[in-house]
Amino acid sequence: MARVEIYTKAFCGYCARAKALLGAKGVAFEEYDITTGGPRRAEMLERSNGGMTVPQIFIDGRHIGGSDDMAALERRGALDPLLGL
Repeated sequence: MARVEIYTKAFCGYCARAKALLGAKGVAFEEYDITTGGPRRAEMLERSNGGMTVPQIFIDGRHIGGSDDMAALERRGALDPLLGL
């Protein structure tokens, strides 16, 4: 199974939606809470080429974007292959 990383903030509806989709697929993920900023926020900005919104999602180190981007991959049938399902 792929390594999934997701940068989130507290009380973020888009973050909850992304995590719910991954959970429904039984996919484990590493969550980095950047609510208070810090080095993880700087890391997210660098890895996502300046993406400032959350969530920012990475599958096997590949930046796939946010919740809407992941949902679009799911609709096209392209998410499962990325996740190794």
